[in-house]
Amino acid sequence: MAIDVVWALAGIFCAVVLAGIGSARGVGLAGQAAAGGMSETPQNFGKYLILVALPGTQGIYGFAIAFLFFLRLNAVKFMLAPGTGLYFLLGSLPVALGGLVSGIFQGMTCASAIMMTGKQPKESTKGLIFAVIIEFYAILGFVISFFVWLWLLQSDAILPK
Repeated sequence: MAIDVVWALAGIFCAVVLAGIGSARGVGLAGQAAAGGMSETPQNFGKYLILVALPGTQGIYGFAIAFLFFLRLNAVKFMLAPGTGLYFLLGSLPVALGGLVSGIFQGMTCASAIMMTGKQPKESTKGLIFAVIIEFYAILGFVISFFVWLWLLQSDAILPK
């Protein structure tokens, strides 16, 4: 297997794994807070559920980019021009690192919003808004990686001559 294919597969791996770690950690943090909150205010389950699920979107973004990059790699039959495998790796880093970091911080924010909701249920929307602001940065990483995929889709530079 050519080194460029290894680099491309490493990029696909990074998109899924790093964004997935961010989501898992974020959902875990929020889930722990929700479990504690449920012991005192079980009637807030629906509000807690939204806040627990929100950090999971980063993993979805990473999976979507990895899937698109893999389809492109498969479309060229895993044959890449020398030096172009790094395009796949570098193109995956925005969604991978953005998902990793924003997922964790969004989980922290969601955990705090869950604690706030337990004490002030009418204020739960404000906590959700704080968490959604962090989502914006995950979306930016996804969009940049998506633009790189579009370039890879249209570029003949990645094909061997």
